[in-house]
Amino acid sequence: MNISRIEHIGIAVKSIENALFFYEKILGLDCYNIEEITDQGVKTAFFRIGDTKIELLEPSSEGSVIAKFIKKRGEGVHHIAFSVSNINDVLTEMKSKGVQLIDKMPRSGAEGLLIAFLHPKTTNNILIELCQ
Repeated sequence: MNISRIEHIGIAVKSIENALFFYEKILGLDCYNIEEITDQGVKTAFFRIGDTKIELLEPSSEGSVIAKFIKKRGEGVHHIAFSVSNINDVLTEMKSKGVQLIDKMPRSGAEGLLIAFLHPKTTNNILIELCQ
């Protein structure tokens, strides 16, 4: 597998609007993109720090994965995303190494990226997202 960098760190929040104050006014970061991914029931906001991004994830429906995460664990780090050059090859490699896949095939994610998640049961309890 060829990981080129940390693409982003995903942080679950109850409200992007409320979280923007901390990230913009306190940390001095600029939110450069807010979008809703309706099929995933999530609204996202992005901040760039060098080559890495912070992604805020707000549930846009009560049944979404992010809503369930916040209900169970509260707000906080949701996942770490790695940039890869060929997501299909990486998924095949991960499966052959015994890593449990949440997504067997890539799907569309925020910012037009192809994404797939690896199950925390086989990644030391960290949700890992692959991005291409």
